[in-house]
Amino acid sequence: MMDISAPLLTDRPDLAGKVVLVTGGTGSFGRAFVSWALTQPKLRKIIVLSRDEQKHYAMQTDPAFKDDPRVRYFVGDVRNRDRLMRAFKGVDIVIHAAAMKHVHIAEYNPMEAIRTNIDGAANVIDAAIDRGVERVIALSTDKAASPINLYGATKLCMEKLIIAANSYAGEGGTRFDLVRYGNVVGSKGSVVPLFQRQLDEGQLTLTEPSMTRFWIGMDRAVDLVLLALTEGRGGEIFIPKLPACTVATLASALAPGVEQRIIGIRPGEKVHESLTTSDEARKLLEYDAYYVVEPEFPSWSRAPRTTAGKVVDGFTYSSDVTYQLNVAETRALLIRLGFVEA
Repeated sequence: MMDISAPLLTDRPDLAGKVVLVTGGTGSFGRAFVSWALTQPKLRKIIVLSRDEQKHYAMQTDPAFKDDPRVRYFVGDVRNRDRLMRAFKGVDIVIHAAAMKHVHIAEYNPMEAIRTNIDGAANVIDAAIDRGVERVIALSTDKAASPINLYGATKLCMEKLIIAANSYAGEGGTRFDLVRYGNVVGSKGSVVPLFQRQLDEGQLTLTEPSMTRFWIGMDRAVDLVLLALTEGRGGEIFIPKLPACTVATLASALAPGVEQRIIGIRPGEKVHESLTTSDEARKLLEYDAYYVVEPEFPSWSRAPRTTAGKVVDGFTYSSDVTYQLNVAETRALLIRLGFVEA
């Protein structure tokens, strides 16, 4: 079995004296990252940027955050460059997590997804460079690899913008890196909370039982961002080694014996996801617990990577060929992450 708890990094970045800003900071990832950052005693300040006023209020009144004077709440939208210029003043590190992420909603609202995921990323880049931010780490998705839906396509465009931003910043300027991962177990709007709600109804709805998905815990998603922050040289994409399972396996692990009803694949969905493409293999480096996609044409100064292995030509990291969790292993993962009682 793949060791899904193997550490991605040994030393976490030192945030002593740093000001950190998280776009989309009131979302599932943003809250988890802020929680981790607040464990760093010498952190100077962390700014939560989000356009959702109600989520700001919920976070401000949460006992996990409300008594820490280092947290600042900044209502703003990544679509608004002027607001980002104000928010980024004095910021050292930006974690760009803001996005429209629901595949079927992006399919029916394409211009809104483009304005947030693409135009928003361009605004983050401009504001970061103009305000002298040291580091930007942006969150991407497995759906950006060979995308067939609009969400994936916007995230692919975002990846290209973030990588090219290193050229705009120039040598010695802001450094931009990316992380790309699969489905976060239990994140807002994901299938695990849906299945949990449907338990009381006595029936789970499955789009396609054979559909496979990569799975990652929120703690590991945060660690991946910290890895990129620690090891990124600019223009690189960090990809964790993840297990996968079918939707039917997930349903059986979460709710054994509960009836399963097939409703069909929604617009824009793939049966299987990929974290890398065959064309990326020539610039893909392998470590024990993760991969790094190097930039194709770096025009800025970068230290070469000498400790990684190369993958074979044409290598693709797909959810139907990676390690497949069985029902018992999937249930063990859900127990470890706190979604199922032992």
